[in-house]
Amino acid sequence: MFVSTAPAVKPTHRSTFSRGTHTAPIVHPRGWVPQRWHDGPVTDSAARAADLITDADRALVRTVDRLDEAAYAEPSLLPGWTRAHVVAHLALNAEGLAGVLHGAHIGEPQPMYASPEGRDSDIAELAAADPAELRERLLAGTATFSDALAAMHEDDWAGRFERTPGGPDFALVHVALMRVREVEIHHADLGAGYSPVDWPEPFRVLLLDSMTKRPYPAPFSVHPTDLDRTWHYGEGTGGAVVTGTSADLGWWLTGRGTGEGLESDTNDLPEVESW
Repeated sequence: MFVSTAPAVKPTHRSTFSRGTHTAPIVHPRGWVPQRWHDGPVTDSAARAADLITDADRALVRTVDRLDEAAYAEPSLLPGWTRAHVVAHLALNAEGLAGVLHGAHIGEPQPMYASPEGRDSDIAELAAADPAELRERLLAGTATFSDALAAMHEDDWAGRFERTPGGPDFALVHVALMRVREVEIHHADLGAGYSPVDWPEPFRVLLLDSMTKRPYPAPFSVHPTDLDRTWHYGEGTGGAVVTGTSADLGWWLTGRGTGEGLESDTNDLPEVESW
């Protein structure tokens, strides 16, 4: 999501949730086995999302590794953000969500961020860091999140977490979905050679599924030309039918671009908000 982010506790050079920091180490509960999070109350979309995170992280890191120092200061596809801002956002988002999972795992719930203002200032501060430090924070954050996800037991997934204290809250089972969307969409936002065309099909399907949960001013449907399925959005029936590739549809549904490559049977694309 295109919002500035920061961890609940201001980070040091390493992740705020790394082993050996002020927080407790990851402790696997009795009976834990790898991929246990698939069981019990975890939703199908959560399991699908978690399966995609490792490959999404690797692709992101490959792109970041190819950036020279000057490229970090160049504009991203997000208004007002350089590529350094996008990388900083992804690093801090990983740390914040890892902290949420760890808090749930040890029975000490914590918000994702300390405050909206702290979230914004930490993004700006990290974006101004040396590119080598920024890259290291991204690597540490992705590893930290993976460790936190792997440590979750089925009972840990019950409950909700706050984005900031007193702010909107979300079901814990959606964390993996939240993270993989951040990684894949903002990877494309870097404008560094990775685009929606490069999104793997399972992610494109997951994205189209997950965007049905958002509110829309009027109902409409989308029919990807490369997938044998139709998705409906908004309350009620009917509405425009939008066609195009699943990549172009997913990009448009996040509020990006102007609908390039899409066609509507009403000649007008429905209104969607930025994600």
